[in-house]
Amino acid sequence: MRFPSLLLRTVFRGILVAMALAFAYQGAWADTFTFTPSAVGLTGSAVTADNVLLSNFSNLTYTGATTFSDRGFLSITGFQLGGSNVTAGGLNSTYSLYFQFSGTGHLSTGTSSTDPRTAVTAGVFDTLTYSLVGASGNATFGFSGQNPTVTPGGATQTLGSGTLINGNVVTTPANGNSAFVPTAAGTVTFAIAAGKEGFFSPNPFHDKAFFAFTNAVTTVEPFGSGGPGSGFLTNNGGGNLNFVDSVLAPVPEPSTGIFVATVLTGVALLYRRRSPRS
Repeated sequence: MRFPSLLLRTVFRGILVAMALAFAYQGAWADTFTFTPSAVGLTGSAVTADNVLLSNFSNLTYTGATTFSDRGFLSITGFQLGGSNVTAGGLNSTYSLYFQFSGTGHLSTGTSSTDPRTAVTAGVFDTLTYSLVGASGNATFGFSGQNPTVTPGGATQTLGSGTLINGNVVTTPANGNSAFVPTAAGTVTFAIAAGKEGFFSPNPFHDKAFFAFTNAVTTVEPFGSGGPGSGFLTNNGGGNLNFVDSVLAPVPEPSTGIFVATVLTGVALLYRRRSPRS
């Protein structure tokens, strides 16, 4: 099957710049927070941080020529404060934290028939909802066929939830057009679930979060042969999330006057703030 190349360089530059600025704003505006597991009956020590490290287990499926759905789980694998890893006693041992999410979106560059190994695709999220879940014991993640799955180690509880403010998605060819890298960045609301206020500090807690993902080619598993029904799984991809307040400046819109070097800075920032996964 032959795939058309629909790369629009100017549009692509604007989208990448917006995503790079999202990375930069995460570093500049991220607020410090404290999670206290014992306040909601979980066994673990309190942790203070400004950056949440995530592993991505998700399914992106093209539902039409330019539309897609995205669903799965984001496992919290660690925390950082000021760029350094901090210890979260009991995390992924005596208790687990993860986000369960579902969203939809559309492409503005490329279509579902575009081969992402040879041409860029780019678009935006139209909807996104999620819940932050706390679980006793060690939750494990994987897939049943193409469906992302989670197996909690014990009882679960919803700690918070949120919805989309804005977000972008991009796939970029890699490894000599034999693979591709999916990237996403955006902003969501955050609200604490009733009765779970003790888990979060400060009070009132931050009401917004930035997220960013750049998934290595080794974590990406394409399925289908292009067109609706095709897509890709992300198995243990990597990303991060930062909490902020609404009074802070929003992530800027794309600006074509900023050099692509800004993009490289943003992506480098993401990787520098990530810790290696075991």
